Amino acid sequence: MIERIETGQRMSKIVKHNGVAYLCGQVGVGDSVTEQTEDCLARVDALLEKAGSSRDRILQAIVWLSDMQDFAEMNAVWDAWVPEGHAPARACGEAKLARDVLKVEVIVTAACD
Repeated sequence: MIERIETGQRMSKIVKHNGVAYLCGQVGVGDSVTEQTEDCLARVDALLEKAGSSRDRILQAIVWLSDMQDFAEMNAVWDAWVPEGHAPARACGEAKLARDVLKVEVIVTAACD
């Protein structure tokens, strides 16, 4: 069974299937990479909770940065956020994001209830 949560015309915020939650890409607000990453990860936390999951159940994360020069700054926030011993498989790359002000986007897949 497939369960779609907060579904709109274009996308669902969460899609659950066979004990896995797929979250739509999350971006944050703020002027700096640190602020945007913190806000983005807070949004991921909220969606994980809605999906019946949590940070320590993340299977994979894909991080897009608008500029790879921001890699270390984003990682400082990421490393503090991920529970020790529960680092997911992760990829990080540079991409033109949906709006010019966006500096980071995170896409997460997690085990769920």
